[in-house]
Amino acid sequence: MTVIALAGGLGAPGVTTAAMALLMTWPLPEGHRVILAEADPDGGAILPGALQGALDNAHGLRNLAVAGRQGQLGEAFWRQLVDITDAGTRDRLVLPGLYDPAHASAMEPVWKPLAGLFSGIEEHGHDVLIDLGRRGAFGPSSVLAQRADAVVLVARNTLRGLQSAQVRLDALREQLGTSTEIGMFLIDSGPFSKEEVRANLGVTVTAVLPWRPKEAAVLSDGAEQPRRFESGELMRAARSAALRVQELVAIRRSRLAPRPPASGLGRVVSGAR
Repeated sequence: MTVIALAGGLGAPGVTTAAMALLMTWPLPEGHRVILAEADPDGGAILPGALQGALDNAHGLRNLAVAGRQGQLGEAFWRQLVDITDAGTRDRLVLPGLYDPAHASAMEPVWKPLAGLFSGIEEHGHDVLIDLGRRGAFGPSSVLAQRADAVVLVARNTLRGLQSAQVRLDALREQLGTSTEIGMFLIDSGPFSKEEVRANLGVTVTAVLPWRPKEAAVLSDGAEQPRRFESGELMRAARSAALRVQELVAIRRSRLAPRPPASGLGRVVSGAR
């Protein structure tokens, strides 16, 4: 299974919207599920946004802080998940984030065991998407990025957005080393092409998501869906982005996979030279 962390820079680059788009379009083989965990220390946006306040704060990350102190994190985790599918299939789930940023300090002892839970969740047939917001890839919650298969930086292709992204990329490279793949989602609201971004920031643009405010509002604020939303440009790009992210993870696993030992014949031939 796969653990993907999404992070952003200054301003509102659209991390949560991109994460929701991935959640809705993530390919799911039979029996598999995907979870979006809101782990932004600045607070969650899905309950009041995409879910339009239809649920109270009974579910979410804050409850895991209490469970973690009691040694019951694994049991409590599954009770905090919210099914966002219309059919109630529970194959696309959300772990709502903190509703008050003041609660972030209570999470500090929980981030590490939660990262371990995410890494070991593959036995349940789940992929995990982590919304780290602007600050979550650094500080106490940074272990979530360190234990992920890949970290995807979300940025707008404006001068301000890319300057912020450059600072974040440098910090991520220093923090993660070569153990985690780093990719980028470019929100196409500015003048710079993905080729220019790659040349100047030294990062491959994993996917470009179109700037479509009306479609994005469905994912960020629960706005009424425009006609043909599912087949619209944003969701089509999100489906492609999900596949590109999975390719990014495959590259990492291929790179880290142990190489088979040389065969006896190879050693004999090599020694005969």
